[in-house]
Amino acid sequence: MLWFILRRCGSAVIVLFLASVLIFLGIRALPGDPATVMAGQEASPAVVEAIRHEFGLDKPLPAQYLDYVGQTLSGNFGRSTQDQLPVIDIIAERLPVTLELSALAMLVAVIVGVGAGIAAAVRRGRLADYVATGFGLAGLSVPHFWLGLLGILLFAVTWRILPASGYVPFTEDPAQNLQRMILPAIVLGTGFAAILMRQTRSAMLGALSADYVRTARSKGLSETKVVGAHALRNSLTTVVTVLGLQLGALISGAVVTEQIFVIPGFGKLTVDAVLTRNYPVIQAVVLITVIGYVLVNLLVDIAYAFLNPRIRLSGGTRD
Repeated sequence: MLWFILRRCGSAVIVLFLASVLIFLGIRALPGDPATVMAGQEASPAVVEAIRHEFGLDKPLPAQYLDYVGQTLSGNFGRSTQDQLPVIDIIAERLPVTLELSALAMLVAVIVGVGAGIAAAVRRGRLADYVATGFGLAGLSVPHFWLGLLGILLFAVTWRILPASGYVPFTEDPAQNLQRMILPAIVLGTGFAAILMRQTRSAMLGALSADYVRTARSKGLSETKVVGAHALRNSLTTVVTVLGLQLGALISGAVVTEQIFVIPGFGKLTVDAVLTRNYPVIQAVVLITVIGYVLVNLLVDIAYAFLNPRIRLSGGTRD
């Protein structure tokens, strides 16, 4: 098991290294001169050259990359070109907002998606199956921005149950925080729940038709125990895998959701940085997103090995 974890950690380090190279080269391949953008179009060549020297843009690319890696490892992502604030402080302020939204959306997705998938598999061919399958199709088909606007129209404008937009930190007012985050979380978690429902239903149908489930039923075990202790337990590997693989979709969905509900999170920071060509922020946001994605998938691999011993015994290949 230790060798399996070490191999996965080594693979994660290689992925992070390659990602850092791609991010570094990608930012420098963007059109326009960052020094000119920071100085302004009417700045003199001397000012532009001074800014280029200050940020090390006049050095060769290998030297710039080494400086970039060294600063990143020390937690120094530079300063924003818009307000000259440290990028790490901006991210520390915005990232917890998106993490809260993603956690709530994940909670909604797991409760609704896994529950609907189990119900659809157990009640295959009945009303519950048709309803859950219809929900899955609708969740995959409806885009986040349309569902968000519809939610604002119904819950904020027509029924006046929830606020239309805005954000209140949890530390200031927990009730107001949850009241303003519940609708964005539902909007963001709906598509994820649909994917989880379909995968859970498929895995549960395969498990319910397996020999060990028929053996458990022949022993006189209750249907609840057969489904919960045997079929669902062996279907969790699929659910855990989907949770990790869909992180990227959750982050991209958060960008749209935060824009609609005016939530000052990581996604909105990304859009604002791109629109203003704030290169230090873009670079830091992309790198932290990649690190988060790699870490989550590493944890999923480890959890997958715990849930399915054949994985770690076979050297980590998912058969």
